[in-house]
Amino acid sequence: MSPAESLSSGYDHFDAMGPVTLENWMRPPYNVSAYQRIGELIPTAPISRGEGPVHDLIAEGTGLGSLELRLQDGPRRRLTVAELVEWSHTDALVVLHRGRLVHEQYDHGMRPATRHLCMSVSKSITATAVGSVIESGALSPDDEVCAIVPEFRGTGLAGASVRHVLDMRTGTREDITTLELQRAYFSICQWAPPASSPDEDSRSHFWRLAQVRPHGGDFEYRSTLTCVLALLAERATGLRVPELISRHLWRRLGAEHDAEITVDRNGHALADIGVCCTARDLARLGEALRRDGLRSDGTRVVPEGWVADTLTPDGDQAAAFPRHGSPYLTVPGAYYRNQWWVAAPRTADRGGVYMALGIHGQMLFVHEAAGVVIAKFSSWPEPWIDDLARGSIAGCLAIADALSADSL
Repeated sequence: MSPAESLSSGYDHFDAMGPVTLENWMRPPYNVSAYQRIGELIPTAPISRGEGPVHDLIAEGTGLGSLELRLQDGPRRRLTVAELVEWSHTDALVVLHRGRLVHEQYDHGMRPATRHLCMSVSKSITATAVGSVIESGALSPDDEVCAIVPEFRGTGLAGASVRHVLDMRTGTREDITTLELQRAYFSICQWAPPASSPDEDSRSHFWRLAQVRPHGGDFEYRSTLTCVLALLAERATGLRVPELISRHLWRRLGAEHDAEITVDRNGHALADIGVCCTARDLARLGEALRRDGLRSDGTRVVPEGWVADTLTPDGDQAAAFPRHGSPYLTVPGAYYRNQWWVAAPRTADRGGVYMALGIHGQMLFVHEAAGVVIAKFSSWPEPWIDDLARGSIAGCLAIADALSADSL
């Protein structure tokens, strides 16, 4: 059996159940190992960190494991950070406070240098790199999709703008809706065993998208739109997604390690779900965003205007958010912008609270007012578990409250 078909889990109690394969890798207990070793199972392309110096994270204190948290939401009202980690199937937790590393914890074989699958946190990473493309002038939120990719003429995306795609407010409906279609899609993405449709790739369904309501209306979460955004950025820059993320984000970040991204049979990167990186490097991204796009040494990573734009909703954005519902974020006044989940916008007297979220418990949490950034990788046994989702977000908010109050 080839490396593309299976991998050794590295854990005796998993090995006793057989190897991790393309058939089982997203199911427990195999996902615990697979999420840390995606490149051994699925073809990937590197996202280079470049040759620049690593932006060091300075450790401070002995960790937060015994800190007792009072959660405002979720099934658990009081638990320690260590208990939160265990309860929420956490593989890695990195907490920064005002740029200092105040807690770092790994489990299930994870190490500081281990890359982990980001799932839909990839959407926020991709969109943040696109923010630098927009700053460069190669792309504008006001551009019409068809002006950049003429093949979209006559499809459901005709008349949509880059802004509609960024905020997932196009009038198109996701077309990968049945289990059979999902399996076929994962097959051409190389996330599942080969199936039929050898001529298709992960972008083939773009041209079949149907418009069901006006563009610019309700928010509706659709992974396809991140891949559309990636195609728009590729056409605008001439760069493939891995190089685009490297050049416009990862090399500026002072990342410690290269990231990687899974690719389909034609080499198209899965910009919506396929990024893999270390928890420390994900936290570095959050810290740069918290500092309005700057590293602590003053290096510009992300355009300042991009962060401010993310935390400033359009007039109807919050109202457009809840109509289709969202299992990810149910805070009153929440919205989705620039492919980030915003729990609280930035105001004149208080910073914003926003996050990137992915199934099976992936998260990057930024709390500007508290000066807190949290990167969390997990291996939930199911893609979405309401109790774990609410509890994980509530736990991050409680950590931010505790650190903000200087109660350690």
